[in-house]
Amino acid sequence: MSLSFPSQPLASRVLGAQLIGLGSVMVLGWAAVRWGGLSARVIPAATLVFIAIAVLVLLVCGNAHPFPTFGPANVVTTFRAAVVAFITALIGATHTDVVAAIAAGLALGVTVLDGVDGWLARRTGLASAFGARFDMETDALLILVLSVLAWQHEKAGAWVVLAGAMRYLFVGAGYVWRWMNAPLPPSVRRKAVCVVQVVGLGVIVSPLVSAPASVVAAAVTLAALTWSFGVDVLWLRRQVA
Repeated sequence: MSLSFPSQPLASRVLGAQLIGLGSVMVLGWAAVRWGGLSARVIPAATLVFIAIAVLVLLVCGNAHPFPTFGPANVVTTFRAAVVAFITALIGATHTDVVAAIAAGLALGVTVLDGVDGWLARRTGLASAFGARFDMETDALLILVLSVLAWQHEKAGAWVVLAGAMRYLFVGAGYVWRWMNAPLPPSVRRKAVCVVQVVGLGVIVSPLVSAPASVVAAAVTLAALTWSFGVDVLWLRRQVA
């Protein structure tokens, strides 16, 4: 997607949604410090991550979002992105069951909301390439963060981070092999594997599972993701054969 700052009135509505997301990040941070005993560093860390996301949203939606309103679906995705930004700030935090439980619980909440934004987009007639990409990249970041947390909390080896890196490796490969940039058809399989990744990694990170069970679970989720990406790569390759 090319970069283009949105014009009015869309710009004001996008900015308003990002401010709501920013407020959500700060509330989550305050609650985690106040009741979870986390270090206050999570508040500025999460804020900076979300600001980076918000800037990207503002720069991309001008060309990819064809409606004058941001839409309720994208507002929900913005809130999901805010929660993911907060989970990202947990990387490097002290390895405690509280941190693990917060990360796992919030990841589950983000997954539940994942079905809401798509439904809202179809219901309101505001589905767009931007909304689909925003939703997908939010999921991709969440998977990356959870995989890093799984490694950090010693639930699996460093190889588990491949689950989070695979989406970005796929995008990077598109710069080398141009045929990989072709659009993929909608896929229930792809969506199901994404849910498996988030739920699986969330359970692995949680205090409920420890090694060696967490290692086995991580291997299964990574295998499922590798298979799914393999199917897509083979499909794309056949289109140019």
